[in-house]
Amino acid sequence: MMIRLKIISPQKEMLSVDTELVELPGTLGRFEVLRNHAPLISSTEAGVIRYVQAGESHEIECPAGFVEVRDNCVTVCVG
Repeated sequence: MMIRLKIISPQKEMLSVDTELVELPGTLGRFEVLRNHAPLISSTEAGVIRYVQAGESHEIECPAGFVEVRDNCVTVCVG
């Protein structure tokens, strides 16, 4: 089972991938989301979102926003 990572802005969907883990720039520090993570909603700072797909690390630069983690889906809403 994978984690679905979606990064969206008011204009478009920036990214939608299945991934093994997601690392986010939270306003209180970086944090990592793995499979079956407890539900949460948090604010994020502008910075790099890192995710791992097939053992390979990828990074995407994003503005500040909010993240929701629920049912193995990480949805990041950015401004």
